Amino acid sequence: MEITLDCDDLETLAAFWSAALHYHRSRPDPPGYAVLEPSDGNGITLNLQRVPEPKLTKNRMHLDLLVEDVDAEVQRLLSLGAHRLEDHTAYGTHWSVLADPEGNEFCVGAG
Repeated sequence: MEITLDCDDLETLAAFWSAALHYHRSRPDPPGYAVLEPSDGNGITLNLQRVPEPKLTKNRMHLDLLVEDVDAEVQRLLSLGAHRLEDHTAYGTHWSVLADPEGNEFCVGAG
């Protein structure tokens, strides 16, 4: 399985998601795409696809990044260019909703 994320600024999002996920660009990218793969070779490939239309509404699907230390990971992602949208505590757990540099929402939670 692969996940594809539409974007406008391919290089900015490729740099952000590579650092955020500890991924790298391991092969030549097709025109209009950036292919990001897990540095350890295990996991799902993330494709970034340049599209002409802007993002206008909330994502209908998002990524959940599960980590041991939510607060530390949120701070790391903010330093990479993410924006904090909301924090939640429910169901006995805490998670933060962030957005990447183009406004694509994703969550960071305990896992």
